[in-house]
Formats: sequence, structure tokens, C-alpha cells
Amino acid sequence: MTGTAYIYAAARGDSVAKAREIIDDLSSDNLLAATGARWTLISDRVMGGVSAGQVGQEIVAGRRAIRLRGGVSLENNGGFLQVALDLSRSGAPVDASRWTGIQVDVIGNGQSYNLHLRTTDLMRPWESYRQSFVASAVWRRVYLPFTDFVPHRTEQPLRLAQVRRIGIVAIGRAFAADVAIGDIRFYGPVGAGQP
Repeated sequence: MTGTAYIYAAARGDSVAKAREIIDDLSSDNLLAATGARWTLISDRVMGGVSAGQVGQEIVAGRRAIRLRGGVSLENNGGFLQVALDLSRSGAPVDASRWTGIQVDVIGNGQSYNLHLRTTDLMRPWESYRQSFVASAVWRRVYLPFTDFVPHRTEQPLRLAQVRRIGIVAIGRAFAADVAIGDIRFYGPVGAGQP
């Protein structure tokens, strides 16, 4: 696991009173997020790869979830499946600088996945800021501090005032992907310490 992703059992509850801003709490149907935008599937097929997947909204282990499943293939220089979300309906950036990071309730097949951030500074599709986490077979809450996101194929620093899109990504190796999220939001505020 990259960086210092913090993992807590989702059943633990949130006993620490801290401000949190919802990205998606899965309260809407048809892949529509709290941001007003829709979750979309993006695969390496946009670049000639052959990875195939599907995304849907369903009940996973008793919770409403956005679920990404499929096969990641390295053939034809491919190697990823992603479920992505713009942080605003218009595609305009969101100022995340008052937050410490992103928390996500996640379940999966025990594999490692990434959370990718894109900002208005990134023009090429392969550029991002990345952090890894493991999606275990039971619901867990994972905390991904902004300080642990690593730039990928860009020299631009991560400008938190310009965050435009997030993505949950199965990437980098041939494997069967199965990951679901039940809630995703910013956590913080900055200086409040770790939950």
C-alpha cells in the first residue's frame, strides 16, 4: 500500500466530530452522485487496450454501492479499468484545500486498487495523482491523505484548489477486478489531525 492510508472498520462509526463534505453517499439512483455528476466507466479501450468491465449500482454485503467489475488485461499496451466522477456537474474544479484527504468506504476481492485525482492542470489522459489501497472482503473505511498522493507522469504539483475528477482504478497488472464503494467524501479540516 502506498503512503499511509488509514483503515478503520466502517462499523466503528464516526465517534470523532469532524467536518466532512460528501462527494457521494449513494443516496441517488442511476449512478448519479451527490455532486450532480454521474459515475462513468473508462477503460484502456480508449487507447486500444482490451480490458473489459462494467459498473453498476447495487447492494453489496448489505449496503448500497457503486461496483466496478471486470478483467484488466495488459495486451495492446492496456492495463486499466476505472470508475470516474467529476466533482461538479459542469466539470468545474472544486477547492479541496480546506480538507485533509479523501475517505472511502470500500469492499472488494482483496486486491490493491488506486484512487486517482485529476486537476485542471492536467491535460493528458495518463496524468494523475495516485494513492493505493486494498479492498478487503468486508466493508472498511480507508483514509487517503492528500499529502500521500503521488504525481504520475506529470511534474505539476497537486493543487488542491483545482481538483476536477476522482477515479477508483484497477490498474497495472492482469487481474480480475471487483471493488465497490459505499460512501466517499473529503475529510478534515486541515490541522484537525487524523480521524
